[in-house]
Amino acid sequence: MLPRRRRSRRLVTPTVLIVTLIAGVIGVLVVLDAVRGPGSAQDDARGFHVPALDVAPGSAVPFQAGIAQAGNWAERVAGRTDIPERTLRAYAVAEAQMTARAPGCGLTWATLAGVGRVESLHGRVNGTTVGADGQLDRAIIGVPLDGSPGVRAIRDTDGGRLDGDVRWDRAVGAMQFLPATWAKWAVRASGDGRPPDPQNVDDAALTAARYLCASGGNLSTGQGWWKAVLAYNASVAYGRKVFSAADAYARAAHA
Repeated sequence: MLPRRRRSRRLVTPTVLIVTLIAGVIGVLVVLDAVRGPGSAQDDARGFHVPALDVAPGSAVPFQAGIAQAGNWAERVAGRTDIPERTLRAYAVAEAQMTARAPGCGLTWATLAGVGRVESLHGRVNGTTVGADGQLDRAIIGVPLDGSPGVRAIRDTDGGRLDGDVRWDRAVGAMQFLPATWAKWAVRASGDGRPPDPQNVDDAALTAARYLCASGGNLSTGQGWWKAVLAYNASVAYGRKVFSAADAYARAAHA
């Protein structure tokens, strides 16, 4: 049984809105294209504590911490942050691949980890585990987007192929994409010719990286970072949760 239902903010058809930024109202185009994860993952997180930061949208980016090119970086950081080592490697590889593909993006593994924490506890929500191949041992599927209270109605777009629902769409995978959004942005991280799988943390992380970079432009700036994350879910509260987690993870890695 999935955790309590959370409010959906992902739309299949991009919608433009104005997001209030610091020191007044600054117009930023945001595509509403994200659904909250299947449960309140931020509140259910395990041992690692994330202080809630009341940061103004557009004012700053999370603390930056690079990836060590030698040694047991993933093992060490996983131990400090309670992120599964296999999922952490997926975030790190996605950062490296996006740095090569879009060097001006400035996306970090910590931002992906912030999104992954809020959406699915890094692929562990509801007792799910991540295999050595990056595959989840069971599919993470969100609530039906059926127009019930607090939920937008989005009729099925994929014949139930990804979410198992032929009537309504549901968010899928560790990074909680709608099927239509997944179809547009998905990429197979391994390049082995198989279809991208939202239930694979490598594919999910790289797809999220592509989407964030396309949405925000330069994520090394406060405006770019917030534009990207609010495109993923147009909620300032959501953005602050991602910011807080990304900042805490990067600081722990840097310590």
